[in-house]
Amino acid sequence: MKKNPVSFQLNLEPDDFLPASQEEKESLVVMRESVSFWKDGMRRLTKNKVAMVSLIVIIIIMIFSFIVPMFYPYSYDVQIKGANNLAPMQYSEAEQEAIAAGEKVFPHIFGTDKMGRDYAIRVMLGSRISLIVGLVATAIILVIGSAYGAIAAFLGGWVDLIMMRIVDIIYTIPDILLIVLLSFALNSPMETLAEMPGFAWIKTVGINMISIFVVFALLYWVGMARMVRSQILMLKESEYVTAAKALGAKGGRIIKKHLLTNCIGTLIVTTTLQIPSSIFTESFLSFLGLGVAVPLPSLGSLASDAINGINTYPYLLFIPSVVISLIILSFNLLGDGLRDAFDPKLKN
Repeated sequence: MKKNPVSFQLNLEPDDFLPASQEEKESLVVMRESVSFWKDGMRRLTKNKVAMVSLIVIIIIMIFSFIVPMFYPYSYDVQIKGANNLAPMQYSEAEQEAIAAGEKVFPHIFGTDKMGRDYAIRVMLGSRISLIVGLVATAIILVIGSAYGAIAAFLGGWVDLIMMRIVDIIYTIPDILLIVLLSFALNSPMETLAEMPGFAWIKTVGINMISIFVVFALLYWVGMARMVRSQILMLKESEYVTAAKALGAKGGRIIKKHLLTNCIGTLIVTTTLQIPSSIFTESFLSFLGLGVAVPLPSLGSLASDAINGINTYPYLLFIPSVVISLIILSFNLLGDGLRDAFDPKLKN
């Protein structure tokens, strides 16, 4: 039936309302598969080339720090006679004689220091110390900061006000001064404790390093606490929190199962970005002589020892400085990639 040329009615044909075939239905499906939050975040993270390269660099440094020393022929505290201040890939006179006699001598890849100790193994152990300090300190900051911030935000009112004023006060305490004071205050008790069975590790680690961990536990969690508090203030008004309260769930369970779980992506990103900050703090304090005890090396103490011979042996300062820069840069770039991948606001 043809319509009037001047009419606004549709020209309907008999075939216009036939059911669509299966092929036509499939051709209109444009929705992607349903994926979980973690799978979607990891998929976007793997597409970030800079973050993946940074992750590979971190893995290589960890292999270099934790696995290679198990098979390396030299020790970090053994002094090789006549091998003082050797350049990279050089041998001492005794080692050259051994090579001439047909013996196999492993080269000093990074040379030796002024006391004749292989520098490569000391850089490996220094990287291990810096990574362990960064990871352990970040774990301490994560536990204390997330618990403190979550409790303050969940309880609210005057409790939140008092707890946040305590955070403001802690922000004003100078960390280096506190580390120096703790080193003197803990010196006598720690020496007494180190003489007891099972506490010999205190002498190996050093009182200064223990002081650093104490300061991290006392001061450096405040930034994490503020971040968690801001997240919990938004999440605690959600419907599922109200439902949990109506069902009789206690405050601790709500914080653990509902609130902290739903800001886990932000916690991961913040924790990853906190690791390089902790490593830099440890290296800086070791450079000032407030780090690990001698002869245990740290990247900061290696750089501090090499600063006096910078004109004669610049590689002794250049090598630990490059390793510190690589570690900090890699963790920062990986943290940026994790933020881009797991932050819902940056999803598009």
